Amino acid sequence: MTRPSPAADPGLYLDANATEPLRPEARAAILAALDLDGNPASVHAEGRAARKYLESARATLAARLGARPENLVFCAGATEANAMAIHGLAAGGAIVIGATEHDAVRAAAPNARIAPVDDAGQLDLAAFAALLAECRPTLACVMAANNETGVLNDIAAIAALCAASGTMLHVDAVQAAGRVADPDYLAQGASSVAISAHKLGGPKGAGALLLAPDAAARLVPLIRGGGQEQGRRGGTHNLPGIAGFAAALDAVHATAGSTPRLAALRDAIEAGARDCGARIAGAGAPRLANTTCLILPGLAAETQVIALDLAGIRVSAGAACSSGKVARSHVLAAMGLGDLASNAIRVSLPWNAPDDAPARFLAAYRRLADRALRKSAHVSTSAA
Repeated sequence: MTRPSPAADPGLYLDANATEPLRPEARAAILAALDLDGNPASVHAEGRAARKYLESARATLAARLGARPENLVFCAGATEANAMAIHGLAAGGAIVIGATEHDAVRAAAPNARIAPVDDAGQLDLAAFAALLAECRPTLACVMAANNETGVLNDIAAIAALCAASGTMLHVDAVQAAGRVADPDYLAQGASSVAISAHKLGGPKGAGALLLAPDAAARLVPLIRGGGQEQGRRGGTHNLPGIAGFAAALDAVHATAGSTPRLAALRDAIEAGARDCGARIAGAGAPRLANTTCLILPGLAAETQVIALDLAGIRVSAGAACSSGKVARSHVLAAMGLGDLASNAIRVSLPWNAPDDAPARFLAAYRRLADRALRKSAHVSTSAA
């Protein structure tokens, strides 16, 4: 398949929380790893060369994320990492999850007790503490940053509550890693942390589970095989993906100063959207610099996504999922937004967002707002 050139696709990509564009550093690392013929599990020269690449990537990621290299388990992505923690640490015990968790966590723990969030989307700490005291769960699962709203949870405070109740804490850090100043959630008290390469500019299909020492000792493997990853996850390593993963995270740290620029672009989008009558979900809480969830009353999310796509603007609905369907957002429903949950889109700026992104987005968004206003006026006239 021929890769389209940027000139052939002039669209504005604002869906980084679904996947970030591949960073050039990651692409170079992937191509270099593809030239290695050996399997990292082999003992001959080619195998040793591949193993060196693997362990170099492991050391890079561990150093950046506050884990011990021996307690970083490579896997196929964050969905697997979340499942690995839930099934491998809970061992049939009770589980508590936040009301706004990603479907990867919700599906892996279908019988979990649900901890509510406040109207800004942050975990309700008092309700969470009461739930921990009531059911004494083995494991609690809380995301560091919400994928739809960008709202950040206070992981240190949550970890302290878990420690007081003897509960392990698993943190889904998929959206936070590479986007917050200090993603060292193990140091804050988490037992395990899930991360994904393609959310920070690496390749799709690579992820990792970071483990605290006590969690590493008790993890039950989800996939058994040839003894890879110290027996914690079987299967031949995706060496190009892992190499690209480490290179992407290195690149994130090399460009850490870009966060204020993305925040300024996000704020400009929000200011213009408010002028159009939009509401901002989670505006009262700390959020990722690149993310905004815009609610346009009276216009379905699917209609907005399609119209913006036709205008060359790529965004997601509040509850975009892998099947491509658009459904009512459980995140916004948990925040008490009711029917407005069906009117939300997510705009998430990528690392390479152009400076004119707000102007280009708002030019198309204003047309949508006018459409919603006309629809509202027609409904009002008909009712009269």
